[in-house]
Amino acid sequence: MHIAILTFEGYNELDSLIALGVLNRIKTDDWRVTIATPSPKVTSMNGVTIEQMSPLEEACAADAVIVGSGIATREVIEDQAIMRVLRGLDPSRQLIAAQCSGALVLAKLGLLNDIPACTDLTTKPWVIAAGVEVLNQPFYAKDNIATAGGCLASHYLAAWIIARLEGNDAAEGALHYVAPVGEKEEYIERAWHNITPYLPAPTPALV
Repeated sequence: MHIAILTFEGYNELDSLIALGVLNRIKTDDWRVTIATPSPKVTSMNGVTIEQMSPLEEACAADAVIVGSGIATREVIEDQAIMRVLRGLDPSRQLIAAQCSGALVLAKLGLLNDIPACTDLTTKPWVIAAGVEVLNQPFYAKDNIATAGGCLASHYLAAWIIARLEGNDAAEGALHYVAPVGEKEEYIERAWHNITPYLPAPTPALV
């Protein structure tokens, strides 16, 4: 199982690295989480340089993808080489999630047609201009596409992906690990409040 976090030049550390940390709470042999970049190294909006773990082309074949956010997303959607690769993303066979300005990438790829989105307040007018309704909430998902707005909503995307791929118990365990001490139950309850409405209905047990 491969989960790729698309991370571009000028990336927001909270968006890419919180999701990376939460997703890596799953400790099974077939679980792999990578930072997928268009170049061997990318530097964050605050000067943190990280190395590529997988290329964008490999991300297009991943089981799940998070499109990360950053200060240069509008440059990303104007980069024909990057967007040509990302047109390989396919919600019919992948879970596709976007954090904050990552929603603008999904909009430009045509993946949010008739699907409202969550994003950060800075990106909101650009996503609206791209023809997408923006919701005043931290998380929304429809079928295999999810979006989150606000850096500290990144754990919602991670938990949604874990719940979809490994089940609710695994997602709750990951959230419990990262939640503040003394607030774990409250933290998990809030997460489920935001995520549960957008998870598939449980399959009835066979009698």
